[in-house]
Amino acid sequence: MASLLGILAPTLPLGAQEAGTAPVAPTRLATVVAQSGFDPSAIEAYLAQPRFEHASWGVAVESLDSGRMLYTHEAQRLMQTASTAKLFTAAAVLDQPGPDYRIPTRLLGGRVLPDGSLSGALVLQGMGDPTLGVAAGSTDWARQLARQLAGRGVRRISGDLIADDTYFSGPPYGAGWEAEDLQSWFGAATSALSVNENIADLTVEPANRVGRPAGLVLQPEKAIPQIDSHLDTGPARDGSAINLYRAPGASTLEAFGQIGLHSPAQHFRLSLPDPARTAGLLLAAALRAQGIVLQGRVVSRHWPEPGATGTTGGTVLAEILSPPLAEVLQQGLKRSQNLYLQDLLQIAGVGYAAEHPPASAGDFTSSADSGVHAIEALLQRAGIDPAAIQISDGTGMSRRSLATPLAMVQWLAWVARQPFAAAFRNGLPVAAVDGTLAAHFHDSPAADNLQAKTGSMSLVHCLVGYVTSVQGEHLAFAVMLNNYVPPTGAPSISHDVDQVALLLTLDGVPELVHSHSGPRAGEAH
Repeated sequence: MASLLGILAPTLPLGAQEAGTAPVAPTRLATVVAQSGFDPSAIEAYLAQPRFEHASWGVAVESLDSGRMLYTHEAQRLMQTASTAKLFTAAAVLDQPGPDYRIPTRLLGGRVLPDGSLSGALVLQGMGDPTLGVAAGSTDWARQLARQLAGRGVRRISGDLIADDTYFSGPPYGAGWEAEDLQSWFGAATSALSVNENIADLTVEPANRVGRPAGLVLQPEKAIPQIDSHLDTGPARDGSAINLYRAPGASTLEAFGQIGLHSPAQHFRLSLPDPARTAGLLLAAALRAQGIVLQGRVVSRHWPEPGATGTTGGTVLAEILSPPLAEVLQQGLKRSQNLYLQDLLQIAGVGYAAEHPPASAGDFTSSADSGVHAIEALLQRAGIDPAAIQISDGTGMSRRSLATPLAMVQWLAWVARQPFAAAFRNGLPVAAVDGTLAAHFHDSPAADNLQAKTGSMSLVHCLVGYVTSVQGEHLAFAVMLNNYVPPTGAPSISHDVDQVALLLTLDGVPELVHSHSGPRAGEAH
């Protein structure tokens, strides 16, 4: 992906043993075939096509009914996971804090004086809810908090409104994320105080005359503090070439190029440079609408600054809760929404750090790294070889997030035996039904059967999940394809991964079902 958004299209539509036992070793294929009747010849023939000569395939299949490994192909090779890494984060948060946990967003402050004045600052404290502003119960979150505050008799705030996201410690992006992704919607900054999925909508419209500046409209207003625009209106015959660029860490958006006269408006979804600040501005507007006077400024506070809550007394004056975590996770997995899973990783990390404090006061571990430690603890419980999975972030956007297909399948088999197994499985996209698999596997035995997490970015395509074969056997599988550049005229890469997964459901060599050839909606790249 290029570093300039002008090259992008406009807005897109939206198995293991128990703890204490040795990791599962791959079974010799000939023995397995004799025992189960599973015939891998069709898969082997598909993977052996000359066009895959320079690519890396990894496949593992385990029977959940018998516990036997049915098939492996390079299954002990570490491979890039893309968004299938979200399966590790999902299990970690379902284990702790659990599927029923609801993430709070709070207003904290000091004493309310008899005249309605709030002594000192008002703190808007985020605690990691990635759905604030988009979940059904929080689209009017700022109005709800302002009304609760007014219900406590507050008429005036003598200090600042501090938008505080210091509940998470560490940088606002995942380890190993690529700089060129950070201004795009799928690379939106993570924050303990997220709002509207940390995305701003930019509309670009031509003027009514060639040579005049193009019109730019940003929602929410001022979500990007400064736009330096050199976008002009060009002749209709020349078409449009819109370039948008915001340097990592910068708050200024550079816009240049042209939009053709009489062209329809073009829409772009851009990551917010400071989600907490945007949330503070939205709350300030809601306070004004409620008749509450803010005498100070709207300021944001981030790690590594000291937490604002310690300077105010921290009394909870108002609160709004997210949907249950299982619902948040389902939204994140179905859509492969990176912000959701990176925020959830850090929520798991905050909990893990509270139970495993550092050895000395000077030690520092970020919330995301603590979340990774929580996942590693689960891997140990599952009896999975720790060298077979390398977690770098909660989303799989990092190319340093690696796993073997064998370990992925062992993980799925272990999760299937846990109390949270139903919530985990319900979060997965369903073939031909919803999420990133809605356009895949129609009119095939996988339709409304296969449940799996997709993973797609440049040179990486994976599908990991569960399916029931036509013979009624319940399977966990991982199909991973790395470093494949399709030759001219070849099927789409997602089609190839789908075909291998489809072969798992069938008896013998099937007539291959063609999948939707476009990218899976919502994937990272």
